[in-house]
Amino acid sequence: MRHLLFTFFTLCAAVASAMTAADAFTTAPAKVFPLLDHNTRLDMVDYFKSGLSTPSANLMQGSSVITDLTPTSVKVKLTDSSTAQMVVLPVGSDTVIALISTVATPGLDSTISFFNSKWEPVDAARYFAKPEWKDWVNPGTSVEEVTMQTPFMLASYDYTPADGTLTLTNNLAKFLDPDVYEMISGSLRGQLVYAWNGKKFVKR
Repeated sequence: MRHLLFTFFTLCAAVASAMTAADAFTTAPAKVFPLLDHNTRLDMVDYFKSGLSTPSANLMQGSSVITDLTPTSVKVKLTDSSTAQMVVLPVGSDTVIALISTVATPGLDSTISFFNSKWEPVDAARYFAKPEWKDWVNPGTSVEEVTMQTPFMLASYDYTPADGTLTLTNNLAKFLDPDVYEMISGSLRGQLVYAWNGKKFVKR
């Protein structure tokens, strides 16, 4: 009985001390958010939780603001042309933190990086396999025909806390000449969706 009680209270303590997205955002080292110092990030969380859309000054003489905050995800508009989303992901008894960075090129383009709970960078491939051209091209279409028109993909990433999915959206239409995009648009998928399975993101 004592053993069961000990296990129960241990689990309760673990849940109570679990890292939230707000925790991750405010405790991240300066190299993760070089535009926002620690106190500014604390203010930003307080503003959002108070229902205020008050922007905060960043270190580039611009303004930044939190646009969405849940227990597992925080979205931040860093500048007029860049955003970030920080996601807290459970991996067994530990936590992995994903950082999605998005810039306008002008088509939105994202990258994703990962950290452990001690803020040590970890190999992104361990948790997410970046899609190749073959993943974006519809069945029956030649990858070479598509890459002759565009050498790279522009895709924005967005994590949905409600169902644990990571959606990648094709944004080439915002970058390529309209006539060029029309030539290849029928050969490309508009989105790719991945789901967190407790260990990594897997394609649906």
